[in-house]
Amino acid sequence: MTSRSPRKTARTSSEGRAVARTQTLLKGENGIGTVRRTTLPGGLRVVTETLPSVRSATFGIWANVGSRDETPTLNGATHYLEHLLFKGTARRSALDISAAIDAVGGEMNAFTAKEYTCYYARVLDTDLPLAIDVVCDMLTGSLIAAEDVDAERGVILEEIAMTEDDPGDCVHDLFAHTMLGDTPLGRPVLGTVDTINALSRDQIARFYKRHYDPTHLVVAAAGNVDHAKVVRQVRAAFEKAGALTRTDAEPVAPRDGSRTIRTAGRVELLGRKTEQAHVVLGVPGLARTDDRRWALGVLNTALGGGMSSRLFQEVREKRGLAYSVYSYTSGFADCGLFGVYAGCRPAQVHDVLRICRDELDRVAAEGLPEDEIARAIGQLSGSTVLGLEDTGALMNRIGKSELCWGDQMSVSDMLARIAAVTPDEIREVARDVLGQRPSLSVIGPLKDKQAARLHEAVS
Repeated sequence: MTSRSPRKTARTSSEGRAVARTQTLLKGENGIGTVRRTTLPGGLRVVTETLPSVRSATFGIWANVGSRDETPTLNGATHYLEHLLFKGTARRSALDISAAIDAVGGEMNAFTAKEYTCYYARVLDTDLPLAIDVVCDMLTGSLIAAEDVDAERGVILEEIAMTEDDPGDCVHDLFAHTMLGDTPLGRPVLGTVDTINALSRDQIARFYKRHYDPTHLVVAAAGNVDHAKVVRQVRAAFEKAGALTRTDAEPVAPRDGSRTIRTAGRVELLGRKTEQAHVVLGVPGLARTDDRRWALGVLNTALGGGMSSRLFQEVREKRGLAYSVYSYTSGFADCGLFGVYAGCRPAQVHDVLRICRDELDRVAAEGLPEDEIARAIGQLSGSTVLGLEDTGALMNRIGKSELCWGDQMSVSDMLARIAAVTPDEIREVARDVLGQRPSLSVIGPLKDKQAARLHEAVS
């Protein structure tokens, strides 16, 4: 069990100048699960969660930049930059970076999303200083050499091609475009062939300088870690690179939330010679800060979150119309999406869409019975805890929470909030979200008559 604690400590230099501010955000029993935050001069935040019983540690740096922060000509720059930070610094070559972590049996990777980017390394606790030094060096000292930009361009184009070869993945990008259009949130994280081919070394370097300022970064570490040691090592690494306090960073424009989700009832079909038709039927969802997100999470679990969910039972178990069918939510800073995915034979696509639409309409009108709510609460609670069983997941939780919410919630508080969801809250969020007219995205080999009937699913 953990509890919130507002205790703060501030360290000062010999001249009395404040140099750091430390807060205990969550206090665990006997130090286990304690989450602390230190804000260094210049605004860099360091958060840690301590678990002395494990022998591993995961260290990550989160950047408050994603594909939604790109202009149309820069689409894909965030992800391109993610690749380039692994290509070498003044101190290490690309081989040196990978070999340093491989030599201790660790793993290192990164990922780019719509609103953030994360770089991380998971190692034995004794090798945490090495992981800190390597990842901090990558983030603060990347060369972004012209030859690396040119070489990595081909790699990213192959990644785009790989995604396009997987229609079950590609259809979600199509759904984002269907709902959000040619806006930053509606464009693909990877960029397009045209934008990647057009990006120059200078454009990417300016993007790096603008967004990788300490005030836009969160450092997170979880596992058998000592908060004070992590802070000292991070500070030393950033000071070595002259990156702890920067005065040359360009101002970053606020994310534009004025663009609204497009008119409902839209249908986008991408013809492909595939064995299955891949469909996403969806509606506008909730922003990640919306208090109703807990009820929507329970609703999503009951509707399409597992083998006992309504959609799985109706589409797969009872009728055998699809192998994969599920629902999901995506929450952003100012909006969100709710979608139902299914992959089925082209001849079955209209039956699948009809069943999915009927279930959405039924739940929007009636809500859910108490037994389904109770089962969904149990499933969501269990998956939440089981999903936090390793230090990587814990690092993701505290890093993302600090970056996106500026606060931490204990697992106990999360479980309590899930358990507190009521049938009335489910009914209200179902009416508000699922009661909207949906839009539809489809990838597959549909014939003209089949394609013409797709509008039936959103009418």
